[in-house]
Order: sequence, then structure tokens, then C-alpha cells
Amino acid sequence: MRHWSEEIARDYLLAQGFELLAENYAVRGGEIDLVLKDGAVTVFAEVRQRGSSRYGDAAASISPAKLARLRRAALHYLVKAYGRDDVPVRFDAVLLDGPRQNYRLQHLRNIG
Repeated sequence: MRHWSEEIARDYLLAQGFELLAENYAVRGGEIDLVLKDGAVTVFAEVRQRGSSRYGDAAASISPAKLARLRRAALHYLVKAYGRDDVPVRFDAVLLDGPRQNYRLQHLRNIG
């Protein structure tokens, strides 16, 4: 874990019944904060945190380029972990807005 928000997101998802497969999975050109199982679905979760809304909320920080990097890293993970890329997958985001002492958490499923 690199940031407090990733730890909170992981703990939240585990409490929701997800199974943790990997954290901070990185390859050239992309990185996945959390890889989890939700039933038969492999979930690639992006964690975003904003301390204030000065530059937009956490959701606004997920750009099309970020999603493309996430997809690229996910494809690599699938081939390495399963030996194939045709398993059921979903891309989620866990967003934390506010400081560590007083944040608001939002879980978005199927962001792209």
C-alpha cells in the first residue's frame, strides 16, 4: 500500500465481500491499485483521493488516458494470472473526497 486512501478502499471492498488478489500491480505503461474477485468477476479497482475540491473531485481525476492505462495493465494481469484474456472483468473506482480525518467514500462499479 502506498497511500492511506488505498488502504481504506481495500478494507471497504473486503468488507463488501470482495476477495483481494493483488495490490499495486504495475507494468510498463500502467498500474492497478487493487485487483479483486467479486464472485466470478475479476475487478480492477482504481483508487482516487482528493483532499479538497479546488481542482475537482476525485471522480474528475479519472481521465480517458488513465482508463486506457488501466485497461492495458489489466490485460497484462489477465494473461499472466489466468493465461487468457477472456474472463469476466469489471473496472471499478473507489473515490475518497476530503482529508483522512473526514472523507466521503464512493464506490463506482463498471467505470469503463
